[in-house]
Amino acid sequence: RQRTVKMSVLRFLLCVSLFPSFSHGRVVGKDEAGFAECNSFFPGRIPPEGFTEPFHVKICQRYNGEPRFATLYSTRDKIPLYSAFKYAGSARSGAAESWLLEPQIDDPENEQHEMVLEADAVGTLANLGANQALTSDYVGSGYERGLLNPSSLNKEDFQMATYTLTNAVPLQPSLSKTWHSDVGRVVEQALVPHCSKKDQLYLLAGAVPSSVRVKGKVSVPESLWLAACCDAPEGWSLGLVKKGNDESSLTDLTVGELEKQLLGGLDLFKGSCGEDNKGNEKMEAVLQAVSRIRSGEQVGTNDQEATDSGLVRKVVGIIATPFIKLLELLIYLLVELVKFTFYFLWLVIKRIGNTVLGGVYSLWNGTVSYLKAISMVLISIPYDVGRVITNIFLGFLGIIRDVAVITYRILRIPMGFVLHLASFPYYSICAIPSVVKDMATGIGGTFSLAIDATASILHGFYYVASHIAKRFVPKGSSGD
Repeated sequence: RQRTVKMSVLRFLLCVSLFPSFSHGRVVGKDEAGFAECNSFFPGRIPPEGFTEPFHVKICQRYNGEPRFATLYSTRDKIPLYSAFKYAGSARSGAAESWLLEPQIDDPENEQHEMVLEADAVGTLANLGANQALTSDYVGSGYERGLLNPSSLNKEDFQMATYTLTNAVPLQPSLSKTWHSDVGRVVEQALVPHCSKKDQLYLLAGAVPSSVRVKGKVSVPESLWLAACCDAPEGWSLGLVKKGNDESSLTDLTVGELEKQLLGGLDLFKGSCGEDNKGNEKMEAVLQAVSRIRSGEQVGTNDQEATDSGLVRKVVGIIATPFIKLLELLIYLLVELVKFTFYFLWLVIKRIGNTVLGGVYSLWNGTVSYLKAISMVLISIPYDVGRVITNIFLGFLGIIRDVAVITYRILRIPMGFVLHLASFPYYSICAIPSVVKDMATGIGGTFSLAIDATASILHGFYYVASHIAKRFVPKGSSGD
C-alpha cells in the first residue's frame, strides 16, 4: 500500500512538472498543486489522479472573479473529460445561454484570467479554436452542446459559468435531454437527501471520448458518467454510467468499478470515500432511489403508490396523446401562419422600402449631379474670365511689339542710306592719297620697265653683232 501511495505521488508530481495545466486562466507553475483555487471542489482538496496525458489540461473555471467549478479538458479530443462541482441548490429559473470559452487554452500568453464570451474572443485571441471546440464546430452537425456540469444543478450566479465550451460535449438532443434529466433527478432525489453533510457532496460528471468526431474535430462521447462522494462520517460513494448509443440506459456501480471502466490506475476520490461502507443504510437507500429513478418511478412513495401512479400516468398519457398531438398540430399551423404572415409583410415592406429607397437614391444622385455641374460651371467662370483677360493683354503686347518692329524696319532703310551717304566723302577724300601713290608707283614702274626693256634689246643687238663679227672677220696680227 505504501508503494502504491508513493507511485501515485510520483506520478502526480511528474504530471505537474512536465505537462501544462491551467488555474483561473493562467498556467499552473511547478510550485502549485492540482487546480489551485478550484481544489475545494475535490474531497480532501485532492483532484483525481491517473490522468497524465500531455494533452490533458486542468482548468479552474472562473467567472466574475470567482471559481465556479473545475474541469479536466482534452485538447486532442476537444471535449472535457470531467467537470467537478458541489451541489449548492438548483435555480428557480434557467439562465440565458451566452457561450463562453477559456482564452488561455489557445493563447497561453493572453492576460485574461477567466472565461470570456466567445463573441468577444473572436479577433482578439491568437490560434482561436486550435485546442478547444467552438460554436461553429456544432452548427449544422446535428449535435448540441451538452453540459457535463448541468446548469440546472447550480444557483443563478453559477449557472452562467456552466455555459462554457470547455464544459460541453457533442450530444444528440434526445440524449442530452435524458442525461440532464437523469442527473438532476439522481442528485436532487437520491444523493442530496441521503448525505448528512450536504455541503460535502462532491460530484464528478465526465465523458469517455470515442473515435467518432464532429466535423473531424470534436470527439463524440462513447459514454457519460457521474461519480458522487458524500464525504461525511457515514459517507458513501456511487458511480453512474449512461451509454452514448442507448439514452434509456443508466447503470449504477461502485466508484472502483467506474475507475476500472474509465482507465486503469485512476483514483477519482481521496481514499475510498465511503466505498467500504457498501452495506450501510444510507447507501442502500441511495441505490433504491436510483433504481426507482431508473425505472421511471417517483422517489419517496411506496411500491403500490408508485405502481398506481405509473399506471395512472400511462392511462392519462394514452388518453391525452391524441389531444396533445392535435394541439401540437394546431400550434404548428398557427406558428406557420404567423411566420407566413410576417414573411409576407416583410416582403411587402421590403419591396416598398426598396422602391422608396430606389427613388430617393435616384433623386439624390440627380441632385448631386446637378449641384456638381453647377459648381463646376461657377468654378470655371473666374478661370475663363482670367484666361480671356490674359489673352487680351498678351494680344495687346503682341500688337505693340509688331508696331515697334515695323517702325524699326521702316526707319532702318533711310538711316542706313544717310549714314552711307554721309560717310562717302570721308572715305573718298581719304582714298585720294592712296590712289595718287598707287598711280605714281604704277607710272614709275612703267618707266623703269621701259628702260630695262630698251637696255635689254640693245644688249641683245650688241651680242648678236659681236658674235657675227667674230665668226666672219679674219683675224689679223697683233700689229694690225
